[in-house]
Amino acid sequence: MPTPTRDDFLLDPDLIFLNHGSFGAVPRVVQEEYERLQRAMERSPVAWLQRQATQLLAAARARVAAFVGAEADDIVLFPNPTTAVNMVARSLRLVPGDEVVASDHEYGAMNRTWRRLCQESGATYKRVHVPLPLTTTDDYIERVWSEVGPRTKVLFLDRLTSSTSLILPVDELCQRARAAGIISIVDGAHVPGHIPLDVPAIGCDLFTGAIHKWLCAPKGCSLLFARDTAQEWLQPLVTSWGWESDSPSRSQFIDYHEWQGTRDLSAFLAAPAAIEFCVSHDLPAVQAEGHRLALLTRERVNELTGLSSICPDSWVGQMVSIRLPEHVNPIRLKDRLFDDFRIEVPLTFWGDARFIRVSFAAYNTEADSAAVIAALRSLL
Repeated sequence: MPTPTRDDFLLDPDLIFLNHGSFGAVPRVVQEEYERLQRAMERSPVAWLQRQATQLLAAARARVAAFVGAEADDIVLFPNPTTAVNMVARSLRLVPGDEVVASDHEYGAMNRTWRRLCQESGATYKRVHVPLPLTTTDDYIERVWSEVGPRTKVLFLDRLTSSTSLILPVDELCQRARAAGIISIVDGAHVPGHIPLDVPAIGCDLFTGAIHKWLCAPKGCSLLFARDTAQEWLQPLVTSWGWESDSPSRSQFIDYHEWQGTRDLSAFLAAPAAIEFCVSHDLPAVQAEGHRLALLTRERVNELTGLSSICPDSWVGQMVSIRLPEHVNPIRLKDRLFDDFRIEVPLTFWGDARFIRVSFAAYNTEADSAAVIAALRSLL
């Protein structure tokens, strides 16, 4: 099939939507499957939840796992990466003297998670400063690894950052961590469907990624991959029927974490339809065009502001963070872009730096890039 168009999605046709990175956007056919699943549940709730849900979840897990190169029993579906990481973090049982090492480009919710758990346990959360512009793989790797020491228990790495939109080279750090007996956790919230992904090849112990972002599943659908050696110590956030199961499966990992009481599973079960939509509509071409538009927009904004890029082209996917002048009021600019030009786009921060972060998904065109450039020219 050809690549998708705006008509394939449910987005307001009067809105220039350049914020796919935050919550994604659902294609019409995926929304229809999502609603079909909800109606099927409501037609016979007991039969659906007690007799069919386990098999349906297994099929959905298998499709997600195949897409990311993993085994089905190494994947559990979670509503979002934040919940998945919270489960992992609490399972670690940190003690005084333990260290969690991460860069200072991590997602804000994750920083809060680690700060809270370290405060409660007496452990230390070490954020490594990785300055911008970031230009070489070696520089990033050595800066992060320089803060790893004998008390480091966890290396927490973002594969594709939220505020700065950097595709970070985490594979070697995971390999070093494994050799040193350090647990490696990769936050890949923006990765599935955005850039090529083979989770086991990364070499991490745990990986989480959103399916409702760049893979266009309904909101509330994400994955957690756990290496077999990590599955042994992961404890469920919610204790339910999988704990001391009356009918245990071959995977304690699945039993402990999949069933969390009554909830709507339709977003999970619609994930195969979302993957099929993306794959059947030439996902590599969509990714390539999104990358081209991101770089084109960065170049044009840089010409407008006279500022430089924060990374080489190869560190950018379909989403890019572009420097804005220091005098810009980000809140006012974001409001003006939406109110005056009907452009939905986030403004992000990293330290004192401020960025406009533009995402180019399957439904975006060069006209959207031109529209945000024209708006910025007027407002700046």
